Amino acid sequence: MGLSTGAVARRLGVSATTLRSWERRYGIGPADREHGRHRRWLPPDVSRLELMCAMTSQGVPPAEAARAAMNRPPESLGQRTDGTQGAMGAEGAEGAEGAAGAAKLSLGTGLHMPGGRGALPLGAVRQECRGLARAAVRLDAVAVGDILERALDAYGCVVTWEEIIAPTLHAVGRKWATAGERYVEVEHLLSWHVSTALRRGRPARETAGVPPVLLACVPGEQHSLALEALDAALAEAGLPRRMFGPALPVDALREAVRRVGPSAVVLWAQVKPAGVDLGRVVDVVAGVEWGVRGARSQPRLLLGGPGWAGVRDAGCRLLTGLGSGLEVIRGIVGTWPAVKEG
Repeated sequence: MGLSTGAVARRLGVSATTLRSWERRYGIGPADREHGRHRRWLPPDVSRLELMCAMTSQGVPPAEAARAAMNRPPESLGQRTDGTQGAMGAEGAEGAEGAAGAAKLSLGTGLHMPGGRGALPLGAVRQECRGLARAAVRLDAVAVGDILERALDAYGCVVTWEEIIAPTLHAVGRKWATAGERYVEVEHLLSWHVSTALRRGRPARETAGVPPVLLACVPGEQHSLALEALDAALAEAGLPRRMFGPALPVDALREAVRRVGPSAVVLWAQVKPAGVDLGRVVDVVAGVEWGVRGARSQPRLLLGGPGWAGVRDAGCRLLTGLGSGLEVIRGIVGTWPAVKEG
């Protein structure tokens, strides 16, 4: 009997309207119609759609992905032959990788502009960025996680954040803010999986004998994703750190600095939290001392995020990017005796 368009749409995480649009634009549709009227998607039809979705998640434009999926013979799609729903099996997944590579080669090596009514405003970006955006808009959690994991393994934290994750997050924010379009659910799903992927990173062995870098969001600041990226980058570089996450109260921040005795303190402010005097937060942290009498230490304070614009910073250094910020911290940590002697 096959599946209805609605059932296939729910299976793939797209709308029925999108499936009809793909059929109209790219010719990828059901081979059978019940009584000549109703669409019924047979296992090979569903497998082709799954293959198309897998390739678009890897950055292949929909037209190229549809063409590649339509050109694959049924026996190579990995569909089941037991009469159950046609899911793309292991062979089909491998086929998606190969077809995606072939489609990418046909596009050349330049950067490309994604299009279509539902596309995010990305501009010229990496293929992985385009794939991540398409998977996020479809709310395809598995594809989002896979893309992030592969990118982090291939490029490392800094490149993945600056060239893949950040452009996609910014595009989601712009889409949400324009023409009344609501993309809050896309932003939440993407942010959750970015955070999960960053925490799954493989940290290098930490440098011995070096005080950790303390990371915290200012009081009232709930947006910690950029700070999580810095935490992951420090771990990847083998630099010890202590992450305290969002909205750390000022008294707890003072106590954390005193107890940790950090080589540097990074305070993140995405916005200026209501009712929070960021200048006072700086003063409190800068005034913390630790160590024995006569050899007291004070923190090197670094500020991150647009929320610090116009705030009295007491001469603190402002970090302006993940890669450059990591290098600033490397320079600070490199002044410690244990590093210079090693």
